[in-house]
Amino acid sequence: MQVSAYAAREKGGELTPFSYELGPIGAEQVDIKVMYCGLCHSDLSMINDDWGMTEYPLVPGHEIVGEVIATGEAVKNIRIGDKVGMGWFSASCMSCQICMDGAHHLCNQTEATIVGRHGGFADMVRGHWSWAIPLPQGIDLSKAGPLFCGGITVFNPIVLAGVQPTDSAGVIGIGGLGHMALKFLKYWGCEVIAFSSNPEKKEEILAMGATRVISSKDPEALKSIQGSLKFILNTTNVNLDWTSYLRTLSPKGRLHHVGAVLEPMAIPAFGLIGGEKSIGGSPLGSPALNRTMLDFCVRHDIYPTVEEFPMIKVNEALQHLKEGKARFRIVLKN
Repeated sequence: MQVSAYAAREKGGELTPFSYELGPIGAEQVDIKVMYCGLCHSDLSMINDDWGMTEYPLVPGHEIVGEVIATGEAVKNIRIGDKVGMGWFSASCMSCQICMDGAHHLCNQTEATIVGRHGGFADMVRGHWSWAIPLPQGIDLSKAGPLFCGGITVFNPIVLAGVQPTDSAGVIGIGGLGHMALKFLKYWGCEVIAFSSNPEKKEEILAMGATRVISSKDPEALKSIQGSLKFILNTTNVNLDWTSYLRTLSPKGRLHHVGAVLEPMAIPAFGLIGGEKSIGGSPLGSPALNRTMLDFCVRHDIYPTVEEFPMIKVNEALQHLKEGKARFRIVLKN
């Protein structure tokens, strides 16, 4: 079967039309006709080989929404015609202790949708049936794609940290990830403090669910909420004054990272010890948690704020993202 796609042929290269052949479908695999695919900053990182693991030609795209058009003979619970989503992962081993414990996203044999294989900037994509997540009735297909990467990335920490509706929570960085975290925490029932360096976003941030917006550049503003937050989610990829943020946590509070801060972070031991505070991080989430997140989104009508481009204008969409103009996620429509 021939797949029509858009691929980068070299590091940082423009995406151009690309075709490739898919072999016979595996017993536990499904083929998905791509209807929509989100454009994530991780796609840009892979195009630029920022992480040193890109193989060219590269077909990016890992926030996929589409229709199942073929299934292998051993596929379970997925039928031709089902609407599904697929994110960063397209397979896991399904047999190790981690998978059997329900944490498939932590399996050391996971297959990433755009690492060593081709992704969703195409008319079709293939993956293991377990990572083809069934879409609940009533979901808006045109906005669902980013939930399978950005959405689950910020939903998982809320569950991991045991955040309660009575808690006060903070979100650092209100961009593609952070704006979804605001929406989730609002409907979780929390008081939500947004830390932002851009004062022009204040009204928009409040409208998305923040109770209060605090300038991340203002030390006095950080002092004003000292000891009040049970949970802080960092969605940025830059090193910040972590000591100041730790001080805003209440005893037993948690600072959780989903932004890929590449430099070592300076964390004072006494900033943790005195209040039994903790620091953590996480990747995306399991197939089961993806389903839970989707149900939560449909129940509360939660979607990322998206801008839509036709797939044929993928390079314009990439440039829009590079220039920091995306508000707040980009979706490509086939």
